[in-house]
Amino acid sequence: MDLLEHLLRAPAHREPIPDLASWFERLEACPFEGSIERAVWAGFESDRLGYAFVGGYEAALGRLLAVASADPAAARLRPLGARVSLAATEAGGGHPRAIMTRLGRSGGALVLDGDKTFATLASVADELLVVASEGVGEDGRSHLRLVRVPAGAPGLQIEDRAPTPFAPEIPHARVTLRGVPVADDDVLPGDGYTRYLKPFRTFEDTHVLGATLGLLVRGVRVFDFAPALAEGAIALVLALRPISLADPSSPITHVALAGAFQAARRLVTEHEREWDKADAPSRERWHRDLG
Repeated sequence: MDLLEHLLRAPAHREPIPDLASWFERLEACPFEGSIERAVWAGFESDRLGYAFVGGYEAALGRLLAVASADPAAARLRPLGARVSLAATEAGGGHPRAIMTRLGRSGGALVLDGDKTFATLASVADELLVVASEGVGEDGRSHLRLVRVPAGAPGLQIEDRAPTPFAPEIPHARVTLRGVPVADDDVLPGDGYTRYLKPFRTFEDTHVLGATLGLLVRGVRVFDFAPALAEGAIALVLALRPISLADPSSPITHVALAGAFQAARRLVTEHEREWDKADAPSRERWHRDLG
């Protein structure tokens, strides 16, 4: 079934989602292959922004790997696990200069050593994508790589942080890496920043916005919000399809994505009172998480 047909005609009432594990199980039933379709579908299937975000986040990581694996040099990249976390942020932030986690050799074997301070979904992930430095080159720039680390790897420790005041359903964790062994083929090809970390921010914004739009359409269907809200959301979903496939390094892509966000903000603001029609838990979660 086409995505738009699904949004407007598929049953919209769902059983409440009791926890994150149940939500991941539901995500596995997604009938769509495209990353933006998967993100929008996840939002439509969810009952709150937190779970919509998780669906958009995982769809964005899938898009990131799809772009990377399109390169013949990366043709053998295996699919991502069902639950993935990108571990980049450190004490000094997520800029390349702030990445102190090191990928080096110990006794001839590749190992990871470092600390990540804020890794979304790390404690429930099957696999972590760790941004690490191989050292600083003559140009003074840190040479970053993206490394796949399975959950449970020796030397890997994950500690959940306190829940955030918004979307507390999404766990964020501190990640400690001490001599974590790395296979050569777990180091993804290409520069860790320009090829993975920088474009992921664009993919994440695009797909999380798509998931939010799916959630808004569900609100129209379930709570009888104004039809104009669904019309605006559907129009923006159509706009996000080509944006999600565009070059994430192009300024044109960023201009288009910024325009989509502005339109989404106007749409939400214009229909803010529609949430008075929702049940109290849904309405309270929406206002809690909207910022």
